Amino acid sequence: MNNIEIEIANTKLSTSSLLDELANHLDAMLAFWDTNQICLYANDAYYNWFGKKREEVLGLTMKELLGPIYAKNLPFIEGALRGDTQIFEREIQTPEGTARHSLTTYTPYIHEDEVLGFFVHVANVTPLKKLEHELRQAKEKSEHLATHDFLTGLPNRVLLNDRISQALNISERSKKYIAVISLDIDDFKLINDSYGHLIGDQFLIEVANRIKSSLRNFDTVTRMGGDEFLILATEIESNEHLSQMAERMLNNVKAPLVIETHNITPSCSLGIAFNISRQADPQNLISESDKALYTAKKQGKSQYVISEN
Repeated sequence: MNNIEIEIANTKLSTSSLLDELANHLDAMLAFWDTNQICLYANDAYYNWFGKKREEVLGLTMKELLGPIYAKNLPFIEGALRGDTQIFEREIQTPEGTARHSLTTYTPYIHEDEVLGFFVHVANVTPLKKLEHELRQAKEKSEHLATHDFLTGLPNRVLLNDRISQALNISERSKKYIAVISLDIDDFKLINDSYGHLIGDQFLIEVANRIKSSLRNFDTVTRMGGDEFLILATEIESNEHLSQMAERMLNNVKAPLVIETHNITPSCSLGIAFNISRQADPQNLISESDKALYTAKKQGKSQYVISEN
């Protein structure tokens, strides 16, 4: 390009000066390195990034400038010097201790089929990486909320149905059984009416934790809404095994608890459907456990009924 003078706001500038001004106003790092990997040009962003003055950078080799990260960049440098454009991402620690994500392009300068060096363009993509991370977190949160209860963090009915189906398939191939347990907290409406919904929510979270701690890691506790829970217990060996599990759950739940200044003694009722016939399906087990729960509640507080299906 010819070095033509142009006038901007009554100031005469050559096109080369204007291009230099443009390069120095960019946030991206621009530079040119010859075949000996010596810096012949760099813009202000390059100097600022490395904390060096212009005269300190020009004439340096890339190894001298990059220091410890030179070895990581060397395959890309060699690729550019062979005549191939190189594009790669890099996370670099800043002098302040934060991470900067960069997208780097090495573009070979080829004249008459000979590589004379390569241009370097380094864009700061940290804001994009941050946005990508936030979007990924939002997606994971959305997916979690689709299958989990917002208050207790327990799985919801969508996830439970899938797990019951899987457990039934496994049960058909084993000598063990599964059980679906409907659980209802006794007099929860009275607790809400007496102490308010905030205390009621804390109460539900505490009871949910007690239910979960009564079971094994591979059992599933689900909150269906309000004070209703559904539980999937797998690898059940006998009716007696279920009775022991139910007793443990009832005893754990009914231990006194204190929420703020309120002393509350919770209790719950259980209805249990047991796939003794091995012909059950998820909805059938849930329905049978609901019927068993209704029977248990008619017997009073802190009771359980097992229905073999």
